[in-house]
Amino acid sequence: MTKVLVSDPIDQAGIDILSQVAEVDQLVGLSIDDLKQIIGNYDGLMIRSGTQVTAEVIQVAEKLRIIGRAGVGVDNVDVPAATQKGILVVNSPGGNTIAAAEHALALLLALSRHVPQAHSSTMDGGWDRKKYVGNELYKKVLGVVGLGKIGSHVAKVAIAMGMEVIAYDPFISQERAQQMQVRLAAIDDLFKSADYVTLHLPRTPETENLVDANLLASMKPTARLVNCARGGIIDELALAEAINSGVISGAGLDVYKTEPLPKDSPLRLVNERLILTPHLGASTAEAQENVAIDVAEQIRDVLLGLPARSAVNIPGLSADLMERLKPHLQLGETLGLLVSQLSGGQVNDLEVRLQGDFAQFPSQPIVIATLKGLLNSALGEKINYVNASLEAKARGIHILEVKDEANCDFAVGSLQITTRGDSGGHIVTGTVFADGDLRITSIDEFPVNVLPSQHMLFTRHRDMPGIIGKLGSLLGQHNVNIASMQVGRKIVRGDAVMVLSIDDPIPPELLISIHSIDGIQEAHPVTL
Repeated sequence: MTKVLVSDPIDQAGIDILSQVAEVDQLVGLSIDDLKQIIGNYDGLMIRSGTQVTAEVIQVAEKLRIIGRAGVGVDNVDVPAATQKGILVVNSPGGNTIAAAEHALALLLALSRHVPQAHSSTMDGGWDRKKYVGNELYKKVLGVVGLGKIGSHVAKVAIAMGMEVIAYDPFISQERAQQMQVRLAAIDDLFKSADYVTLHLPRTPETENLVDANLLASMKPTARLVNCARGGIIDELALAEAINSGVISGAGLDVYKTEPLPKDSPLRLVNERLILTPHLGASTAEAQENVAIDVAEQIRDVLLGLPARSAVNIPGLSADLMERLKPHLQLGETLGLLVSQLSGGQVNDLEVRLQGDFAQFPSQPIVIATLKGLLNSALGEKINYVNASLEAKARGIHILEVKDEANCDFAVGSLQITTRGDSGGHIVTGTVFADGDLRITSIDEFPVNVLPSQHMLFTRHRDMPGIIGKLGSLLGQHNVNIASMQVGRKIVRGDAVMVLSIDDPIPPELLISIHSIDGIQEAHPVTL
């Protein structure tokens, strides 16, 4: 039976979803060695931030198909190792958006009004109203670094509170920023101009220690900094020194380079103008339920053979894009699978040409789908959207992507796949009709109009009287039923192709007999 391991505390709603398709084991607090001992028994793994899924764990995960992180960050998963092994890694990028955004706003307000310090003083018997005079956010400048879902929500609420918002995000257009009532700025200018700065970007080699001593020194002495994104983006020693020396007015942190925060962290020695919380950004009842449901549904779908919404290791394939391109990805996979069986040997070069309206789509996801189909005959279930590009590279397949808006035989656009290899090459073309139906529209530039089916037979033959009848009779003698037939030709009595949809696969001995028919040049049974 299919099995899923849940190794961190997960909301019961997620467990209930997983239980629909799998036997679920909840084992919380496993060490890396413990996990290595048992992970080979599981098809799926669901985690939060506690479990460390290292390359060593992935290496022994022989059955594992998917790792689901109930949250946004996947810092605790060796994604490259999972990708190399063809294991899908998914997360929940939207499940805790509101929770994280509201915690950043809470820290902004707490910093401005000295809430933790005033509370502590009052609990100790004090009444220090003058000491804790605060500042209003109204009409202040908020700098938002990263305008993703969380950063955008923070900006929206801040604008509603009367703040002026400037932002740094190299992937946001001026038009989109204007729609959000946000002014884009270079990161140096943002830190110099803002009264408050809030960080909402991932931790990558490029963003590690992004906020260093120099950037902190450029801020106003009255400015305050908030980080509810990822630890390691701020140089923590530099921040501690900047607050203690009055370079900036204060900061609120929810995330740290090392978690839990070490007892000897320099942040623990900072004066009361620093507010620290223990990674509470996603810690609301609503967010925990949302991310558990989102990731559990994705694990369930993948185990049922369906696509995931939010895979982090499928390049260029977001949840929204996957939904929009679903029939086009299916077409790419189908044509890749078809051309691999027509080629019957090593493919050295693959050209993926998006024609007409297809040229408006991102090419990378369609190329990946085509590679998955192309390599299926060689790798079977081991090939998937995750490792298709890596496997193609390992086999030395040279890939060319072409967009050709002008060239198309169909108003809806088409996809053309060309292969070249040691045994020659083939060209197949297909399209997606408005109702979502797939069609094979040409084979080696011979026009056809064929609905793909599970079992098919493709022939190249001389266009001569009697050849179709001979093939039909031969199939009938072997009890192979023909569901449909298409013939494509360019000139009368020249070369032609024939495409048969059949109810049963072609046995090897029958294929030998088909090749012996006078006029048959090639015959390729295909299973789609």
